[in-house]
Amino acid sequence: MVRETATPEKMHIIEKKSLTLVGCVFYGDPFHSKRGWDVENEIGLLWQRFMSLYENHKDTIEKYRVHKSTAYEVHIQPEEYSETKKFYVYVGVEVEKLGEMPLEMFSKIFPETMYAVFTFRGTNVFKGGEYIWKEWLPNSGYEEAYPYVVLAYEKGRFYGLDDENSEIDYYVPVRRKEGSNGGN
Repeated sequence: MVRETATPEKMHIIEKKSLTLVGCVFYGDPFHSKRGWDVENEIGLLWQRFMSLYENHKDTIEKYRVHKSTAYEVHIQPEEYSETKKFYVYVGVEVEKLGEMPLEMFSKIFPETMYAVFTFRGTNVFKGGEYIWKEWLPNSGYEEAYPYVVLAYEKGRFYGLDDENSEIDYYVPVRRKEGSNGGN
């Protein structure tokens, strides 16, 4: 079955403070063992590892957790990405401060920036990146501010990879292009 490019249900621009996450990280080609978006690829395995650690340290993490129904997956492209096709995947939850966090987990503080937020729905939610980078970004008054994207999974909105009712929010760090008023 050929999936068409996803178009967002909604889109808006927000100013945001820095984002502080605690979770787990992977570096490499997350699709080398299982192509496409699948719970058995390296991203799915990373989520499994995170959820296991989260359950083991839930009391500690919950003391500092923000947005208790949301978890995040961040894809970070290093400078060598175009040659290696390897990138960082970070999964975790937002915390208000880094206190007594579990030793097996890693923290990451993302810079304060403006975000273009896109909500995608359905079984092709992961095709949202194609729309953002191939259609919206080149035709908007914005450019990427940093080489990463944040995917927000919210309980009560994300029901699994194959559920037509699943929704995911993409947070793309942006800045206005020079000489632009930033219109959509």
